Amino acid sequence: MSGEVAGGVLCALAGLVCLWAGVREWRLLSRLRRYGVHAEGVVVGRERLASDDPWTPVIEYADGQGLRTRFRPQVTGTGLGLDIGAHVPVVYLPERPETARLFTKRHRAMAVVGLLIGGTVFLGVAVLIALTR
Repeated sequence: MSGEVAGGVLCALAGLVCLWAGVREWRLLSRLRRYGVHAEGVVVGRERLASDDPWTPVIEYADGQGLRTRFRPQVTGTGLGLDIGAHVPVVYLPERPETARLFTKRHRAMAVVGLLIGGTVFLGVAVLIALTR
């Protein structure tokens, strides 16, 4: 298998995985909109997941039973208003508190849109490689 073909196959696989993840996240967000429980979370800290990653905020909220749960948002970056001590809206499925997501328009859209655009770009590159071969 030539390097060009291998690259095209890898791009196609990456595109399919991104599209699958985007659709999965969209379905979860749809369920959260319909059946989710809203709570107020607080940014309690930051942690570094890898040496080259930016600091990722850690958000804590209390579920309906008063249990404190911590999670890291799916979308991170500067300018998203997640300073330590900030109060943020959170939504989670009552039976699965680990599904918690930030419930701001920006965070909901960026996760899905980023994955779908990434998947489309990878698939486009795979098609371009196949057509120029």
